[in-house]
Amino acid sequence: MSDALRHECGIAFLRLRKPLSHYHQTYGTAFYGLNKLYLMMEKQHNRGQDGAGIATVKLDVQSGTPYMRRIRSNIAQSISEIFKQVQHEIEEVEILHPDIRNHPEILKGYLSYMGEVMMGHLRYGTQGSNNIEYCHPFIKSDINPTRNLCLAGNFNLVNTRELFHFIHKDEMANIKMDSDLAAMMEVIHYYLCEEEAKNSALLNWKEILSKSCNLFDGGYVVEGICGNGDAFIMRDKHGIRPAYYFINDDVISVASERPVLMTAFKTTTEHIHEIPPGHALIILANGQYQIEKILPQAERLSCSFERIYFSRGSDEEIYSERKQLGRLLSEKVLKSIQYDLKNTIFSFIPNTAETAFYGLIKGAEAYLNEIKIKRIQSWEKDFDETKLREMIERRVRIEKIAIKDVKLRTFITEDAARNEMVQHVYDITYGTVRPGIDSLVVIDDSIVRGTTLRESIIRMLDRLGPKKSPSFHRRLKFVTPTVMASI
Repeated sequence: MSDALRHECGIAFLRLRKPLSHYHQTYGTAFYGLNKLYLMMEKQHNRGQDGAGIATVKLDVQSGTPYMRRIRSNIAQSISEIFKQVQHEIEEVEILHPDIRNHPEILKGYLSYMGEVMMGHLRYGTQGSNNIEYCHPFIKSDINPTRNLCLAGNFNLVNTRELFHFIHKDEMANIKMDSDLAAMMEVIHYYLCEEEAKNSALLNWKEILSKSCNLFDGGYVVEGICGNGDAFIMRDKHGIRPAYYFINDDVISVASERPVLMTAFKTTTEHIHEIPPGHALIILANGQYQIEKILPQAERLSCSFERIYFSRGSDEEIYSERKQLGRLLSEKVLKSIQYDLKNTIFSFIPNTAETAFYGLIKGAEAYLNEIKIKRIQSWEKDFDETKLREMIERRVRIEKIAIKDVKLRTFITEDAARNEMVQHVYDITYGTVRPGIDSLVVIDDSIVRGTTLRESIIRMLDRLGPKKSPSFHRRLKFVTPTVMASI
């Protein structure tokens, strides 16, 4: 029912900086890390409905003990499914050892996904199918722990085939998944092995990532964990994909959304920082970290889809930008309705267009207030209380026109039947529009709603009988909300 989404995914990363016993004593649970990872993923569930995955690395384990584990799911409610499996393992261990929660270091040995370094990923797929094999994280295994690599990310590359040829050349037949992440994995692993051969004791991650990223053409944020406990989060030179980090004495954490970190760690905006474009946050196995420049400076090119539609509106910058987008549309809309606010109703399509709607209303209200001042001034002393009150109480007319009724599955394949079913994804509030009298202005972030917009929303609004059928008004600069006005 919607146009194809691009590869806007969500990442979550967490590095515990103290022994597990510290979290048990301070926060009352040895599962502090897993709890925070789950919270960060759930708070970004809007970023991925095609699958999810987590991976963990245990530090300082005995030789021969598994230290890197991964679990993925591509079913509905995949985040819950993953952590249900984690919880099930915990419950099984507790049956055998009822008091084990009070001994975090012993518990770590029993539980597959309890470690100090962990990552999570939420996937919107654009390549291949939604098979679980395409869910992140990917793992590149090796008998040498330092050459084990786990990756997940939010990105689109445009030179994937070239990357495979660069690394494998005559071995292309051995590549099973011709995907962005598989290509990235091969490139980074290539330079990781090259660096490890020179100095296995202390990897130069700045060198590894600089060489790798100079080959990547596209927008990306990628999180990685090495089998030796090192980790990194790197960002493309244009800053196309978002990434924010939070660091205190207990944790180093990264997410695609700033509000996610603020909520998870109960902190304020000034403690959340953006990973600069072309830089990498590198976390060593000993807990030390640095932010390194890995690519030359380039023009800042934020992803419009991320800013307008995909990111959580609870971020103060995103919220302000979306309001401003709506406000910038107000003059064009007012001109379209010939400034007839008395016979015009304003509304929005739920839910993400709501913030831009507030900005649109602010712009219309500013115009109306100017009209009020000029009219009152023109009266001089020729008015009474009734006339003055009527003018002051004039408002922009706002109604909740559209309601998201139900997510219908259009299983009927014939176009005519399918289009008819699509019309019922939304419903309307009857009696809000005076047929043939009122104009209707509705704002919608139709970046991914092309089919629904054509076959459902416009036809649905027309049933209210506004003065004329809806027409489209798009701002040409950048990608912005679409305004539909019946004029």
